[in-house]
Amino acid sequence: MNNGNQRPKPNDVLLMLGTRKGTFLFWSDPERRAWQRSEHHLGWSTHALSYDARHGSIYAATNSPVYGALVQRSDDNGLTWQAFNQGLDFAAEEERRVREVWQVRPGHPAHPDQVWAGTREAGLFQSQDRGNTWTPVGSLNNHPTHATWMPGGGGLILHTIIPDPTAAGRVYACVSAGGAYRSEDGGVSWQPINRGIRADFLPDVYPETGQCVHKMVLHPDRPQVLFQQNHGGVYRSDDRGETWVDISEGLPSRFGFPIAIHPHDPHTVYVVPLTADEQRVTPEGQMAVWRSRDDGNNWQKLAAGLPDAAWLTILRDAMATDWCDPAGVYVGTETGQLFYSRDEGEHWEVLADFLPPILAVSTGRVSG
Repeated sequence: MNNGNQRPKPNDVLLMLGTRKGTFLFWSDPERRAWQRSEHHLGWSTHALSYDARHGSIYAATNSPVYGALVQRSDDNGLTWQAFNQGLDFAAEEERRVREVWQVRPGHPAHPDQVWAGTREAGLFQSQDRGNTWTPVGSLNNHPTHATWMPGGGGLILHTIIPDPTAAGRVYACVSAGGAYRSEDGGVSWQPINRGIRADFLPDVYPETGQCVHKMVLHPDRPQVLFQQNHGGVYRSDDRGETWVDISEGLPSRFGFPIAIHPHDPHTVYVVPLTADEQRVTPEGQMAVWRSRDDGNNWQKLAAGLPDAAWLTILRDAMATDWCDPAGVYVGTETGQLFYSRDEGEHWEVLADFLPPILAVSTGRVSG
């Protein structure tokens, strides 16, 4: 592997890794056999990365115990970075403060300079100038159900933001532990969307809010369908979150963190089950990814090339798919291994090892 003597070219697969000690960029032509790598933000904890195809930019959610929480943007595929945090905090008179940035996502193409960020303490922030300045989204941050939110294992975090690519005003946000919310008006108002999702750690196991969402995804070809890996199971909604059905049957465990969707087939999703809440490792020490090709009605274990006798942990943002055909699937572990498949999960290889703990994996298609 060449460590960054060249730069990504148009149409390259860009693989972006956030780790506890920095950002790592990998890129390859669509064959995905020869990869190059560059390292950035060493010493910083990078919780999320997103590629903005509107401008050919990379956004990174970076955090430092010394310098605090920053959104960083590169407009030249990682060669240089600009750091921003103006306005990325709650009002001065509030007790809560932004401690870390946990998510950064480009907005809808109809709003070419819009970017969203999610934080700990749980908050949603919006930028209309590509991250240069930020404003808190008070309609969600001060939602009437806010009192039901409670910290999960990573603290009280807003970790998932999904702008609906087919509707400029529709956006989803997920809080752990607080549940999933949907806005139809660009963030002016928000509706909880958790009906049918269990919260076994609460007295009312089917509350309006308070669920511990781990990750949620949708496919642009079928945006009314949402898939969610929750603290207590895997779920699907066929009506933009109004109701949910449990699709966990057939998996070795209801618990897990990441979920990813196939780039071309909106019926195909991937999860990585972990043993249980108290045992957050791969079941029986077998690293495996599970795939459903039929909306979660049936599941298939994918482990060819993955290690056994390996009690690994995969975090909520540490799995992604690429845009190629056949699609690539990428999984990073808390012990620094990066596995990938060039054939939709049928066979696996090690792309990199001995990295810092991997917090986030995402992909992009390098624009011209």
